[in-house]
Amino acid sequence: MKIIAVVDNEKLKDMQLKKHIVSICPVNRTGKECIKIEKDGRLTIDETLVNEGCKICAKAAPDAIKIIKLPEELTTTPIHRYGENKFALYSLPTPLFGKVVGVLGVNGIGKSSAISILGGLLKPNLGDFKRKNTNYKEIIDFFKGTETQLFFEKVEKGEIKVSYKPQHVDLIPKTKKGKVKDLLKRIDEKNKLDEIVKELEIEDILENKIGDISGGELQRVAIAATVLKKANLYIFDEPSSYLDIKQRINVSMFIRNLADENTSVIVVEHDLIIFDYMSDLAHIMYGLEDAYGIVSGLKPVKNSINVYLSGYLKEENIRFRSKKIKFESRTPFVKKQKEELISWSGINKKLGKFSLSTESGQINKGIVIGVLGENGIGKTTFVKILAGEIKKDSGILNENVPVSYKPQYLESNDELVMVILKDAISKYTNQIINPLNLKPLFEKKLNELSGGELQRVAIALCLSRDADLFLLDEPSAYLDVEQRLIVSKVVRDFIELENKSALIVDHDLLFLDYLSDKLMVFDGVPAKNGVVKGPFEMEEGMNMFLKKLNITLRRDKESLMPRVNKLDSRLDREQKEKGKFYYA
Repeated sequence: MKIIAVVDNEKLKDMQLKKHIVSICPVNRTGKECIKIEKDGRLTIDETLVNEGCKICAKAAPDAIKIIKLPEELTTTPIHRYGENKFALYSLPTPLFGKVVGVLGVNGIGKSSAISILGGLLKPNLGDFKRKNTNYKEIIDFFKGTETQLFFEKVEKGEIKVSYKPQHVDLIPKTKKGKVKDLLKRIDEKNKLDEIVKELEIEDILENKIGDISGGELQRVAIAATVLKKANLYIFDEPSSYLDIKQRINVSMFIRNLADENTSVIVVEHDLIIFDYMSDLAHIMYGLEDAYGIVSGLKPVKNSINVYLSGYLKEENIRFRSKKIKFESRTPFVKKQKEELISWSGINKKLGKFSLSTESGQINKGIVIGVLGENGIGKTTFVKILAGEIKKDSGILNENVPVSYKPQYLESNDELVMVILKDAISKYTNQIINPLNLKPLFEKKLNELSGGELQRVAIALCLSRDADLFLLDEPSAYLDVEQRLIVSKVVRDFIELENKSALIVDHDLLFLDYLSDKLMVFDGVPAKNGVVKGPFEMEEGMNMFLKKLNITLRRDKESLMPRVNKLDSRLDREQKEKGKFYYA
C-alpha cells in the first residue's frame, strides 16, 4: 500500500507546533525518525516510515499536513514530484493527431503541470526531486507500452513541435512590450497573420500597445500568437478566460478546426459547455488538490463529462467525489404573486463614446436573474447603476433598496480573511462558509490568496451583507467546474431561504442555466451602445440570445446537462427550424 505525505511549510510556521508534532509521532517514539525538523526549519516526513492508520500529525495541523493512501491500482512512481513532501503527478494526457483532447479536473490537481511537461516547459524528474536532468531515453522507458511512449519517441526525434498558450495571459504585458501587430508579426511563422487576426476578431486592436488592451483581447492575442507558430501539437490552457460567450463559441470553433491528420490539440478548460463543444475526447484528472494528481484513461468527451459529474471512474474503480452533480430538466418559472423589489424604466447613461439605455423591467423578491451579453455592452455599467456606484443620466429607478455588490475585478490587501468574513462566519457558517470551503483560508491575508480563493471570499462577503438585492459581477471567474456548480447552488439556496434577490452577470452558460430563474439580455454594439432587455422567462431569454450566436442547446439524456449541438448537425437544424434554440 503506497502512502505519500504532503507538508505545506508555508502554512506551518509555528516552531512550537512543529516540535509538538515531532514529539507526538508514534514512529518517532520507537526511536525511528519519521518526522523531523530540518536545519532550515522545514518539517519533513519520511514516507517509508509513515503509519497510514495513525495520521496524528495531520490531525495536529490539518491545513498543512496530508497523509494520503493512494489508490491500490496506483503502483507506479510519479512522473514528477515537486520536492520532498510536495505535490506528485502520476501520469500525463495523451495527444492524438486529428483530435482535440480535453483535460478536465479541479484546481490544484496538476492539469497545468501535466501539459507543461507535454509542452516541454517542465522536464519531469520521474519522482526523484533531486534529479537535475532527465534524458528522453529515461522518459520513454518510464512510459513503455503506452501511447505516451510513442509521443516522447517522436519528441526525441524532433518530429513533434509544440506551441503552448499559458494559463495566465494577464502576465503577458509584464514581459512583452510594443504594439500588438509588431508582436504577432515577429512570431508569424505561417505568414497567416491577416487571416488569423480576422478569425479571432482582433483587427481593431493591432495598433494598440500590449499593455493597453483588455483581458479578453489579451486572451485572443495569446491564442493568435500560439497558432501563428508552426507546430503539430497546440496546447491551450484555459482559452476561454476573460472572453464573453460569443467570443468563447468563436474561439472554440477556431481551436476545433486546428486538429487534422498532422496536428493534435490539447485543451484545459473550466467552462463545461465550451469544454464539451471544443473537445473530441477527454481525460479526467483526479486525486487530492495540492497533494497528488492522476490522469484517467481517454474517453469520448460526452462520456467523460458524465463520468466527471457522477464522481466515479468505473474502469479504475475510483470514487473521486462523494456526491453526484445532478441537473434538473428546466421547468417554466412559476409565476407567483411576488413582491416587487426594484424597477426601472427608460434609464440612459453616457460614458465617453458609449451609451446605455434600458427598456422597462423589474426584479421581484426571491428570484435569481442571470445576465447575458457580450463584453463592452454595458452589463457592468448597469449593475453599478443599481448598486449606486454611478448615477444614471435620466430615467426612472426605484433606489430605496439595500444592495450588496461584488465587483468584476477583485481588490486584495493585507487584511485577514477571518476579519473580512466575520459576519459570514457568525451568521452563515453552514450556508456559505462550509460549502465554499473557506475555513482553510481564515488565517491568510487577502493578498496571499489565489484568484479562485479571492473569488470565493468575495462571494461570501457579498452574501453576508445586510441587503435585499445581491449583485454579483462574473462570480465564476477563476473557479474550476466543481467550484462553479457549488457557488451556483450556494447562491440559489441562500436567495430562496432568505427570500432575497440576486442579479448575476456571467459568461458561463452552464453556470447561469444552473442558477437562474429568469434572464436579462443585453443587445447593441460593443463599445458603442447597449440596450437592457428583460427580465424574460428562461426559454424566451435563452432563445433570443442563442439565436444571435447561431447555436442551439439540447439536454444530455443521461446527465440532463445542457450541451451545444454541433453546427449544422441534424439536431441543430431541427431546433432552428422550430425556433427552439434552447432545449428541444
